[in-house]
Amino acid sequence: MLIIDDVKIAYEEAAPRTPAGTVVLVHGSAADMRLWDHQFRALSETYRVIRYDWRGYGRSGDAEGEVCHHEDLLAVMDALEVERAALVGSSDGGKYATEAALAAPSRVAALVPICSSLTGHVWPPEMLDQARERVHTSVPADRLARYRAGTADHVHPEDVRAMAEAHTLWQVAGPDRGRDALTDEAWEAAVEMCRLMFERSWTGPRSTQRLLAPPAATRLHEITAPTLVINGLSDVAGIQEVSSLLATGIPGARRIDLPQTGHLPPLERPSEVTTALTTFLPAVFNH
Repeated sequence: MLIIDDVKIAYEEAAPRTPAGTVVLVHGSAADMRLWDHQFRALSETYRVIRYDWRGYGRSGDAEGEVCHHEDLLAVMDALEVERAALVGSSDGGKYATEAALAAPSRVAALVPICSSLTGHVWPPEMLDQARERVHTSVPADRLARYRAGTADHVHPEDVRAMAEAHTLWQVAGPDRGRDALTDEAWEAAVEMCRLMFERSWTGPRSTQRLLAPPAATRLHEITAPTLVINGLSDVAGIQEVSSLLATGIPGARRIDLPQTGHLPPLERPSEVTTALTTFLPAVFNH
């Protein structure tokens, strides 16, 4: 465990005897560090690899008060004496990795946003409507409002599971695919990580986020780190739009589109994501 601002941050690291460089894996808001099981094992044959749970997630301590995730990411690097690393971020983890690349460009050797979000980008109304229709309706509206406000006397386990399954179906499988698009292993892993996220956010202390200012959406042209954007072609359309913004807005960025892949490629297509990374990273660290 690390201690950052008096909060325990769970992490794992592995490396060969002589690592070629350091890679930090940053999970998204509906997952935890277990998302990276395949990449963590495979990349650690060549690189020093670090993965951690955000505060409020996984085995880390609670998130309370103001939280700034890209500062936590850099603080993890500081605590582990990592001067410079390739940052690989999934979903909101990609957003925070991108913020770190702007806040501390000398610390970021490369950037790999996977099905990423983006600070300052406004989600299209049709995407929000779809989320309300397909996910939020899985829990009675009055109970959901109390859960989100933190005022519920009791959180029903069946509500947590229903919300996690609905979210996984809509986003991880993808809005145009069904449950059978994911293997049983990927489905259960995604639902379990998402279930724990909802359970903790509905029962734990309240927190607010502080994001990078000015926002990354207006500053992509400032990013100097070699960048690989990975996009799932079955992901929510609004999220794929962010992949396009990153790929066109970051100078020299490369893009990989994975067919029949939803929002969590590291989980759904582990070998393909690992291959993309092991192909991309050598040139970064040998430069």
